[in-house]
Order: sequence, then structure tokens, then C-alpha cells
Amino acid sequence: MEIIIRTIAAFVLIMIIAKILGKHTLTQMTYYDFVLSITLGAITGNIAFNTALGSGHLTVALLTFGGIAYIVALVTMKSRKLRKWLSGKPTIVIESGKILENNLKKLKFSIDTLDQELREKEIFDIEEVEYAVLELNGKLSVLKKQQYRQITQKDLFNLSSAQAKKSQFPIELIMDGEVVSENMKHDGMSPEWLAQQLNERGLALEEVFYAVRGTNGSLFFDLYKDHIKHPVDPGNEKSN
Repeated sequence: MEIIIRTIAAFVLIMIIAKILGKHTLTQMTYYDFVLSITLGAITGNIAFNTALGSGHLTVALLTFGGIAYIVALVTMKSRKLRKWLSGKPTIVIESGKILENNLKKLKFSIDTLDQELREKEIFDIEEVEYAVLELNGKLSVLKKQQYRQITQKDLFNLSSAQAKKSQFPIELIMDGEVVSENMKHDGMSPEWLAQQLNERGLALEEVFYAVRGTNGSLFFDLYKDHIKHPVDPGNEKSN
């Protein structure tokens, strides 16, 4: 029982430390991945090399932590709030071409680091950036201003038909079948408006797995039933 309690306490403490360290220290891992990796590695290393500690106790600790990780994985699949707490959430650091200094400060993310991340994406002039988001894995995602993007056939069509619009940040409306009320409220969208959009498409809320308003203002809905009889399995594809 003492080993189980110590293992649970270690999990909680390392999660707190990971959050204090900030996203940019985690490279390609989320908070949860970071904690899981170092804790399992440490316990496994002790089982292999630390003869001063009983292997039975360390095995109990490893199995306990593995059980915690498994239960957490199951619960987070159904709970967006728990996912956000464990892994954090993306943070906007540039919005409408403006650097959000307070967000950088909260993330312990310096302007030098921001410039470096942009240069790695071949962006040497920050004025080219419309939006920049620090993702869960510590990577920076960038949406350039319209005049600095590569032109596609759709862009040419929009220009020729006078349909070009100013880009906006994509807003997630439904995730895992649940309405993201905070996003809708922040952007002035009402539940009635969403219900109307669903009704116009002949959809019910319980049918929708994911919905987002894209950068051009268009709505995208992904349903639980995809009606794909034979999904592609990359592992079974034959090489030419």
C-alpha cells in the first residue's frame, strides 16, 4: 500500500513540475507524454539497475503507474476537460498580426524563441504572420497573412469571382460530440445559430463528432458514421 501511495504521489508531483516548466521544454511531447515517459523510464531503470531496492516493490510501482496511465487514457477519451488539464491547450501568441505579450509571459516563451521558431519555418519578417499558435507538443503553428501565402486554384477562383475574404482563426464548435460553448460564446455564436446550421444540413447534434469554422468562415462537419465500407490501412498497402 505504501508503494502504491508513493507512486500516485510521484505522478501528481511530476505533473505539477511539468506544468511549471512550460510547453516549450517538452519538444514534441504533451505534459502527459512527458510525465509518462520519464516516470516509466525511471521506475524501469531502477528495476534493472538499483539492487538496493527490492524488485518486488519496484514491480508493484511500475504496474501501479501503468494502471494509472491506462485508466487516464480511457477517461481522457471521454472527457475534454481532463484532456485539457493533462495535456494543456494550444495558446495563441500572435493574433491578427499582433504579438500577445501576456501569453508569451505566461508560457515563459521569449521573443527570441518566437523569432527562432518563425525562422525555422522560413519566416524572417514577423509582419507576414496573421496567427501563430503554440501547440500542445511545444511546436509553433503559423497562418500567414493572405498576401504572403502560396496561391492555389481556389484562391484564383475567389479572386476572379470577387469572393476573397479576410482570414480568421478557426473555431472548434463541436468536439467528441459535445458543443464547445466557451468557443461559441467568445465569438458571439449562439446555440440557436448552431442548431440552425445543423438543421440546414439535415443533421442532429448526436450525429456530429467534430465541427469547426475554418479560416475562410466555412463550416466543416465530421459525422460519427463516415459511410466508408473499406477504410485504407497503410500497413497493408502494396509497394509499387
